[in-house]
Amino acid sequence: MQAQIMKANLHQDPFVAPKLISAFSICHQMPLAVKIFNQIQEPNVHLYNTLMRAFAHNSQYSAAFSTFFDLQENVLFPDNYTYPILLKACCSGGPSHLLLRQVQMIHTHIEKFGFYSDIFVPNSLIDTYSKCGKLGIVSAMKVFDSMPERDTVSWNSMITGFIKMGKLEDAHKLFDKMPYRDMVSWNSMLDGFVKAGDMNSAFQLFQTMPDRNIVSWSTMVWGYCKIGDMDMAKFLFEKMPVKNLVPWTIIISGYAEKGCAKEAFSLYDRMERAGLRPDDATLISILAACAESGLFSLGKKIHLKIKRSKFRHSIQVCNALIDMYAKCGDLSDASSVFEEMTERNVVTWNTLLQGLAMHGNCEKALSFFSRMTREGIEPDGVTFVSVLSSCSHAGLVDEGRHYFSLLKRDYGSALQVEHYGCMVDLLGRGGHLKEAFELIKTMPMEPNAIIWGTLLGACRMHSNVELAEEVVDRLVQLEPKDAGSLAIFSNIYAAAGDWDGVAKVRSKMRDVYKQPGASSIEIDDEVHEFRVSDTAHPESSRIYHMVDRLKQHLEQVGYVPRAHC
Repeated sequence: MQAQIMKANLHQDPFVAPKLISAFSICHQMPLAVKIFNQIQEPNVHLYNTLMRAFAHNSQYSAAFSTFFDLQENVLFPDNYTYPILLKACCSGGPSHLLLRQVQMIHTHIEKFGFYSDIFVPNSLIDTYSKCGKLGIVSAMKVFDSMPERDTVSWNSMITGFIKMGKLEDAHKLFDKMPYRDMVSWNSMLDGFVKAGDMNSAFQLFQTMPDRNIVSWSTMVWGYCKIGDMDMAKFLFEKMPVKNLVPWTIIISGYAEKGCAKEAFSLYDRMERAGLRPDDATLISILAACAESGLFSLGKKIHLKIKRSKFRHSIQVCNALIDMYAKCGDLSDASSVFEEMTERNVVTWNTLLQGLAMHGNCEKALSFFSRMTREGIEPDGVTFVSVLSSCSHAGLVDEGRHYFSLLKRDYGSALQVEHYGCMVDLLGRGGHLKEAFELIKTMPMEPNAIIWGTLLGACRMHSNVELAEEVVDRLVQLEPKDAGSLAIFSNIYAAAGDWDGVAKVRSKMRDVYKQPGASSIEIDDEVHEFRVSDTAHPESSRIYHMVDRLKQHLEQVGYVPRAHC
């Protein structure tokens, strides 16, 4: 088709050229799209808009802005389609204050050239301002208030913006004022309540909805799964008039996250019997839930299903399988999936590397990193977190210093707070507390509670009371309500025999709350979770009876528990 157009010289036709540019854009062939544009001697605004939209579609945002500046240099005036395209090109991530400046610049142009009255333009402004943080939502509301006319899109954009910023009350007030609500309005508000965990308000709204579509039902099912109320989630799921892959994925993943393999796999079978073939998104979600809960049996069954179906799965599905196997402790199968892959990306390498590091296979992890670089895969920030963690677990201080220097020298843009955390852990475990403390002082970003907590753990390991006092002061400033650091500090005093210090710290701990820890185990395709003094489990009386018997046996063989402060 392209050859015929070129042969007939139609590629220079002002009506054909935009269509050709758009076609190349869809195929991600931007060099060819630019070549067509450059062959037009006098491009008009429509052609410039088409090229800008093509750049934005291909995530080449700076090129979209360069095209806009080129339009101005050619003494052409933008139209009402130009600015919404530019505003879409602003949404390229990065710091919110830089994005806000870009949007403000475009806003100035819009007012200067008088496009404010075209409702499509201010609607785009509201949507983009809403993605610029707290100051952006204020600007979005100013635009909204100044609009002489508003349509449903205006109201929905503003409500969605408030919800994204966590301003649920403001969103609800605006929702109540709406002259007309469409399905997007109702579902946006429903989504807001669900994300806030307010399922009572969500259910009340759901009941008052004049119409419900599959998004409404799926949002409610997801909300109840999120708070762990699987009975209500299942009840609504069964009530759904129509089900596609989305609600099936939500309910199966919900049971998987709760550690209920039998229910999850039964639903998976039902989904297939209903004629629905799982896509990549479904498989990835279920495998991620299995990895999160440690539900190995279901993940293994899903893998067998994939193999039997001879479904050619994507890199992303294979990555999810590696992650599931690694997090469930089966590094052999994780490695097998990796080796069987014909195509891999950096996430594939990172996922297996993380698994090796997580389970203490440090030498294998470092060897795997060497293989990764030999095969021409460029490591990123995630890669170095795993490498430095491996060095830390193996006590390889010099190797850790080497990899950290390599990261700073050759991959400086990937340097993150997590890498400093790994180094502080490595140096702290090795007894280099002063070096770890000095490293924290040189950090280009503000050290967080995890960094200071890691150093405090090292102080406990090496009984350094003096440094621990300074670290705890920093931690209390960052997290005044967390008792964990004070508990560690109390143990440091106890190890040093400073009982006055123990008493002083214990008195402080009475004013703060300590989140109880939890342990879990998978038995007969179900994950059971326990906390200290927990009586919620149906077999708790038998469990405590067994614990008492174990205690008696230990005492009989002469075991004496270590004293805790």
